[in-house]
Amino acid sequence: MDLRDYLTDTARAVAFLSRIRVPSSFLGDHDGGLSRAIRAFPFAGVIITLPAALVFGLMLAFGASELVASISALGVQALITGALHEDGLSDAADGLGGGRDREHALAIMKDSRIGSYGAVALILVIGLRAAALADLGTHLSAPGASACLIGVAALSRALMVWHWSALPPARADGIAAGAGMPEKQALQMALLAGLLLAAIFLLPASSVFAVVAAILASSLAAATFTSLARRRLDGHTGDTIGATQQICEAVALTTLAMAT
Repeated sequence: MDLRDYLTDTARAVAFLSRIRVPSSFLGDHDGGLSRAIRAFPFAGVIITLPAALVFGLMLAFGASELVASISALGVQALITGALHEDGLSDAADGLGGGRDREHALAIMKDSRIGSYGAVALILVIGLRAAALADLGTHLSAPGASACLIGVAALSRALMVWHWSALPPARADGIAAGAGMPEKQALQMALLAGLLLAAIFLLPASSVFAVVAAILASSLAAATFTSLARRRLDGHTGDTIGATQQICEAVALTTLAMAT
């Protein structure tokens, strides 16, 4: 693997997944395709989540309550990503929950307005992430709990790549369709990177059992949601990809909190 190519793919992944400004030299004549760049999604997740983890750790170290620190960290995370994945979660929930059939579900998901299913999904998933992260802050050191947030960020972005590759595009004109299907080798690298980064950040802070349980639980969540998208939409969209990340992050953090 060429290191310069991987760094370029990482920069493109960061630009796609967040509002972080990336030097134009990394983008060059990039046509927007991400078929190969998805291999860097887990590492990009680490970069994107570092500021939130730093805020979480510093607030805990300076005496903030675990819940206040966790909500603040998630707020920083949403600002950096532009709430990209949260938007996908709410749209996917509205479409899958309120759509009468495939076409109606896709039409709902394309509508920028938020419905009751989307609002409830956001409240539940953000609340679950905040509560689980606060619980980790209670039982682990500040650096350990912060490391868990970073490790889960890498794992959840690897699983969103898996969801992306497991289904065809549901819409020919969608953002995900325009970005291209993940290359097989890039998918394998993304999954391997996600597992390695999760182990690097999670194992020093938690037990082997908790880490394995979190990986298995979030993988099962990704498979279950992918099966639902296949049955209802016959494919993926940018919204279902973002929803996968949010669901997997919530499940992984909750599992870690329960097993730690």
